[in-house]
Amino acid sequence: MGDHTDIDRQVRTYIIIFATLMALTFITVAISRLHLPVPAAVALALIVASIKGGLVAGYFMHLISERKLIYWVLWFTVSCFIAVLLLPLWSHFDPIQN
Repeated sequence: MGDHTDIDRQVRTYIIIFATLMALTFITVAISRLHLPVPAAVALALIVASIKGGLVAGYFMHLISERKLIYWVLWFTVSCFIAVLLLPLWSHFDPIQN
């Protein structure tokens, strides 16, 4: 009987995550209809997409219950991704320009 209760709890969690992902999708569409300036709209869309990606990775890919090694690999990947995104800014603000 304990297994049945555990399965019901997992299914309820997946349904809640699915509903949250759907709500965040509607929020993304609503952000696009607000006619915000492009940088603000992109920033908000990226924040919502990051939250959605975190939910998918955490619950549907079962990373929420993984060991610390997975989190170190994930942190390293995210830090490299941010470094690649910020690399053009480094060259943009270089005082020595041709």
